[in-house]
Amino acid sequence: MGGDEVNSATDSVRSSTLLLDTHVLVWSLEEGPRLGASTKKELNEAARQNRIAISAITPWEIALLVSKDRLQLGVDVMVWVRDALAKSGACLVPLDPEIAVASTRLPFEMHADPADRILVATARHIGATLVTADRALLELSLLGNLRVLDATN
Repeated sequence: MGGDEVNSATDSVRSSTLLLDTHVLVWSLEEGPRLGASTKKELNEAARQNRIAISAITPWEIALLVSKDRLQLGVDVMVWVRDALAKSGACLVPLDPEIAVASTRLPFEMHADPADRILVATARHIGATLVTADRALLELSLLGNLRVLDATN
């Protein structure tokens, strides 16, 4: 990719809404080393410009992970979710019928994970860039099906 193409791709991310994958929301509030420096910078700038979005499926996914003991939060999950949404300054994107139906009609092959399908449909529906470290979702962008930002960069 030439310099102009890289700048164009970066400008596109900077000008669009960033939809956070569930793990990215958790990582961003932990302030641990999992998020890449470039991603942290993009998230901070997007937060200042009110360009952060969270899918309605994300609180469900966080609660599910907690219920299966795959995620420990230190406080009740409902308290954590409310605090997370307030701290991130994010807009919660509802799971409206268009997104729900679109998640079953994606015009490309994708694994069957319902939360990931809803995240992808949400990003496409609102024209957002999905911030994720999920390799399968990152690969969708290589085929032009989705704009993504690799959270580990």
